[in-house]
Amino acid sequence: MSDFSLIPPKARQWLAQLGITSPDQLQQLTAHAVFQALQRRRFPVNRRLLWGLMAIERGCHWSQLTDEEKQQAWQAVQQGFPPLMPDELPVAEQAMQLALAQAQLAQAVGEVPVGAVVMQGDTLIAVGHNLPRQHHDPTAHAEIVALRRAAEKLANYRLQDCTLYVTLEPCVMCAGAILHARLQRVVFGAYDERAGAAGSVCDVFAMSALNHQTAVSGGILATPCRELLQQFFAQRRS
Repeated sequence: MSDFSLIPPKARQWLAQLGITSPDQLQQLTAHAVFQALQRRRFPVNRRLLWGLMAIERGCHWSQLTDEEKQQAWQAVQQGFPPLMPDELPVAEQAMQLALAQAQLAQAVGEVPVGAVVMQGDTLIAVGHNLPRQHHDPTAHAEIVALRRAAEKLANYRLQDCTLYVTLEPCVMCAGAILHARLQRVVFGAYDERAGAAGSVCDVFAMSALNHQTAVSGGILATPCRELLQQFFAQRRS
């Protein structure tokens, strides 16, 4: 019974606005993530809709869900953040292309090719790339440079309605700055298995004791982001 007849027509319209038009898409994203995305868009969702989405994901009727399953699901959607929805991917990929262009500028001046941009919705606010060597500054990572420029432009260090796109998973230092800036979301390209602080080595963003939570999505245009870094270090070793 994995079809949209389990949810009201209005809810089907909301899903369409997220770019979700088939049960298969919902099942890939998970009912929890889709419900959280609807919450984040401020649609008037309720528990009954969550049960319906769970039923579609599982291919059953919502009445077959146990009370314990329902309670656990409701508690789960109050925590964490949803992944990027299908309708958000085009903007994310365009922003990551801009970040890649910044990474190439870093490479041109002998810096590790990492680039970042700050967006407010689909509006570009600031750009930045690695500059530690050029500026003799260990804190001049792409994220920090972009955050400083965005804060100056908006005349506010709190960037609550902004998203940071960066070609490499942030380190611990940059993760701290991102949280301090109250960013809504950070989207990164390549995973950093040596220093990544968004899940690869540690997950600063998952620390619920902190006074702000920033949503994280990784793997956007991961291949070109990773290849640019690999080419840079291969040339350094040759």
